[in-house]
Amino acid sequence: MALSTYHNLGRPFIAPVNLTKIASRKCKFAVQNCSLDRSQPNKLVLEVKDKLAKEYTYLPLGKNGRDDEEMILWFLKDRKFSVEGAVSKLTKAIKWRQEFRVSELTEESVKNMAATGKAYLHDFLDIYGRPVLIVVPSKHFPNIHDPIENEKLCIFLVEKALAKLPAGQKQLLGVFDLRDFRTENADLKFLTFLFDVLYYYYPSRLSQALFVDAPFIFKPFWQLARPLLGSYASLVRFCSTDTLRKEYFTEETVPTNFKA
Repeated sequence: MALSTYHNLGRPFIAPVNLTKIASRKCKFAVQNCSLDRSQPNKLVLEVKDKLAKEYTYLPLGKNGRDDEEMILWFLKDRKFSVEGAVSKLTKAIKWRQEFRVSELTEESVKNMAATGKAYLHDFLDIYGRPVLIVVPSKHFPNIHDPIENEKLCIFLVEKALAKLPAGQKQLLGVFDLRDFRTENADLKFLTFLFDVLYYYYPSRLSQALFVDAPFIFKPFWQLARPLLGSYASLVRFCSTDTLRKEYFTEETVPTNFKA
């Protein structure tokens, strides 16, 4: 307990005491506690790392592998520093990255789907320093476009956005341009895929999802989708183009499609 707390306890005066000695003891105790608290996450990272090394030797090493301490720490934070929880979620994420072949995704491999303009990474960060992923549902046609290719483009862009994170920033902003949205653009399966991927494999990376200028026809689709998104639905904010421009970008950095 810090020294200032003792001054505010309001206890009745009993006898003269040596406050200097008490203060010295209590301050040292507080400093030691702070030091232990700061070191605790590092100990848990090593614990997870050791557990993965012993029980999941088949998982790969290196970046985004079982010995990636930065990744381990991120999953620990997501699981509120539960070692078992982090190990469980991490192993699934690493396995998924292998099966999906995330490391093999390139500009060339997704160029055909990217050419539709349905999703892209904005050239500028928002005013909070977050990379911005822009999705244009009016250019998405689930009855025509290959769902696997859609998923590949999605993961490629998330990876590209994470690689663009500036120092000190850990999260992304998603912008869904819902202007011109029609029933043929509705794709409940893909939307749930997107949020499942963000929850299981990129936990806590999405800071906010802006649904911009949603038309009335979007409402019944959202009523179906919202329960499927779980807690991620709380990250969604419906807003106007004007709000997007004024609250998230400067005149120089606002996406071209949203310029006044």
